[in-house]
Amino acid sequence: MTKDPLVVDVAAALQMSIGLCIRQLRQVQVEGDLSLPEASVLKRLDRSGPISVTELAKLEQISVQSIGTTLRSLEARGLVERRPHPSDGRRSVLSMTKAGLRALEEKHNGRAEQLARVLSTEFSPPELRQLMAAAPLIERLAQHL
Repeated sequence: MTKDPLVVDVAAALQMSIGLCIRQLRQVQVEGDLSLPEASVLKRLDRSGPISVTELAKLEQISVQSIGTTLRSLEARGLVERRPHPSDGRRSVLSMTKAGLRALEEKHNGRAEQLARVLSTEFSPPELRQLMAAAPLIERLAQHL
């Protein structure tokens, strides 16, 4: 009879394997790839919609000065645009452009393609079914962290 694993052992195994997977995926290079801070800002703008620089810095948990370099790079590449704040002309509001959305999708698709290549060459159909069954559990785990 198989003994149930200890919760701490499951947690440790998941932390190690998910962490390794994330680190490897972050290294996947896509043409015109975004840096980690750039991708984070674009993801935030995609989720939140137009937002002020101050609000964006607060959500990203960095200073306004620190986010400035990232925003200048994104603006220069046409991935983010700055417009006057609707109620306060002294402030501006940032939003993602169509090119920014495409860049974010390309980054996501590049990683998904890399995952698909590895899955198709390194995993058997039964293993793929196990991974598919585990995916919703891992997602639920992430939602409760």
